[in-house]
Amino acid sequence: MTERDFDEIAALALKHTGIVLGRHKANMVYGRIARRLRQTGYRNFADYLAYLKDNFRDESTNFINLITTNLTSFYREPHHFDFLRDTVIPELKKKSDKKVRIWSSGCSIGQEAYTIAFTLAEAHLASSFDVKILATDLDSNVVSTGAEGIYPADSLMSVPDDTVERFFEKNRAGNQVRVKKSMRDLVHFKRLNLLEGWPMKGKFDVIFCRNVVIYFNRETQKTLFNRYADYLPVGGYLIIGHSESLNGLTDRFKSVGNTIYQKIY
Repeated sequence: MTERDFDEIAALALKHTGIVLGRHKANMVYGRIARRLRQTGYRNFADYLAYLKDNFRDESTNFINLITTNLTSFYREPHHFDFLRDTVIPELKKKSDKKVRIWSSGCSIGQEAYTIAFTLAEAHLASSFDVKILATDLDSNVVSTGAEGIYPADSLMSVPDDTVERFFEKNRAGNQVRVKKSMRDLVHFKRLNLLEGWPMKGKFDVIFCRNVVIYFNRETQKTLFNRYADYLPVGGYLIIGHSESLNGLTDRFKSVGNTIYQKIY
């Protein structure tokens, strides 16, 4: 892969996904695109890029799936779920319409969304309220994985034993687990490109957008954070990743915790 090849890939990624691929990502991009070359039979990157540009509509899903990063785990950054349990859920229980709507934006393979579901269920919210968790990602493969709710058994290392017992089923070999149907039914997985139109009509009580905007440039970050604000009521919460900040990007939120923000207007 030449520097020119990488620059073309980076330009396509930025145009169609908003993801910024710096030169330090060259080895990752090489490994992922090389797999696609082998699958399609192209002998070099230039030929594949020519095909991609001429047939982007047909090849775009494969290309986007290759360049997206999907690092996740159950109960990742656990202080966020502590805040959900200790602060947000008591507030949600006071809602007169008994509706709870939470969005896991950039959900990857669904472990964040299911951790949200477990937290709501353990607080007896899932059984007494109309709960819907929307889980979206740009990568159609991870969305499918999340909807299936099947994971390696060793992915439960960070999950408390009583939570495993209550919300998972093991296969006969013991090497895989599946989230129980009662929890899968709470989470609705959809593919969504954050740079395109958002079809959701209502507002969310909480939006999780963790370790997503770090892949976008500053202008795109400003746009996204303000769009998230539009989808929250005043007092709603936006939860972002440990390496992210709203500082200098929007004034529509106030900080109420470690990478936890509340909408003020």
